[in-house]
Amino acid sequence: MFIYSPFDAADRKLQIFMSESCNSRHFSWLMKSCFPNPNHKSLIITPQLLNPTLTLSSLPDDLLLECLSRVPSSSLPSLSLVCRRWFYLILSPSFILLRRQLRLSHPSLFAFSPSLSGVFSATLSFPSPRPAATWDLSLCLPINTASLHSLPRLVSIGPRIYIIGRNSMLRYNAWTHHVTAKSPMLFPRKKFSAAVVSNKIYVAGGGGSGAASAVEEYDPETDTWRVVAYSQRMRYGCIGAAVDGVFYVIGGLKIGGASGNGAGGIEAHVYASSMDLFDVEARVWLRSRAVPGGGCVVAACAVAGYVYVLTSHVVELSFWRFDARRKCGGDDSNEGFGEWCKMKSPPMPTQIRLDGTVRFCCVGVGDNKVILVQVVGCIDDLLRRSGRSQRGFKDGLVLVYDSGGGEWSRGPDLPEVIRRAACVSVEC
Repeated sequence: MFIYSPFDAADRKLQIFMSESCNSRHFSWLMKSCFPNPNHKSLIITPQLLNPTLTLSSLPDDLLLECLSRVPSSSLPSLSLVCRRWFYLILSPSFILLRRQLRLSHPSLFAFSPSLSGVFSATLSFPSPRPAATWDLSLCLPINTASLHSLPRLVSIGPRIYIIGRNSMLRYNAWTHHVTAKSPMLFPRKKFSAAVVSNKIYVAGGGGSGAASAVEEYDPETDTWRVVAYSQRMRYGCIGAAVDGVFYVIGGLKIGGASGNGAGGIEAHVYASSMDLFDVEARVWLRSRAVPGGGCVVAACAVAGYVYVLTSHVVELSFWRFDARRKCGGDDSNEGFGEWCKMKSPPMPTQIRLDGTVRFCCVGVGDNKVILVQVVGCIDDLLRRSGRSQRGFKDGLVLVYDSGGGEWSRGPDLPEVIRRAACVSVEC
């Protein structure tokens, strides 16, 4: 209960009155007008009762997102189980964006490895992994992985990781640790490219009947695949990336046609050192781009508007950055788009010939990290076979490139149980 007591007004009226008259009758009237009866019902202010039906869920989506985005990461798995509406809000791009703005979203590197006993995975948290940091071995599922053995492709949409195999697909939720089987691709493939554009998955290339030229699109909301285009070049062993609505199909070998030392061999080399660009919205292919100096693309990924490409030139590695920003500063200008820049090469032994026994995976993490993971083979074995005494590059080598400082550092090696791994970045 609140009482209205206008002391300031009374003081001013009293000063004015006393300056004009000291009549007791007028003074009594002034006192009553300035200091009314506090028990009078017209002066009692009662707060309005809150609507008993008003709950957090009754808020509009934008306000509810503002509330949910401030919840600690450890509580997100529980929140996603409250109701269907909260589940979809937490998985929406707006929620992820708000978490980034509040600096509550932390990227993690997820490594997946199928084995005869099941599916293993490990996670490495960022932003500052050190050699003393350790991987968190977080999953072991005794499921049939026969179709996932040939290095499946991994993509992520928020906390959901899609493990795409030749004729099967799994979805793993990094928050709840639940695994769900999803619809496989229309055409069985292996060693294909995959990337996410506008919360939809795109795949292209790879070996398989009818699969080489078809570009497929997967809609997570309806769990359906469809063919949206056909590739100009049929690539096998290619790598996928996406920036500003463009799906990049990078490297790989030519499928079909002549091979050998003639024109077919030259064309195959062009495939290995180039990338095709597919504009998802316009459904058109843009002009292909080639890596300066040639070489064979070993690994590639996208980070903060750039595509980073690691190439092998017989006995040395080169690291390149491609400017993929089609819309700079919020306008439609594309100044700088398509420019290549040579970056500092990863710190690995020089004059070493990489063969098919050693493979790398390149993953963009956050806004400024490129993670290079040796997923197959051992560089020490290559050094031993070449008669070199240098050692220290065992299985599961992890190198971290800081695009801001332009320097490489060594991260913690993959766990021994994680071999022939596929990697992806996930926001947790």
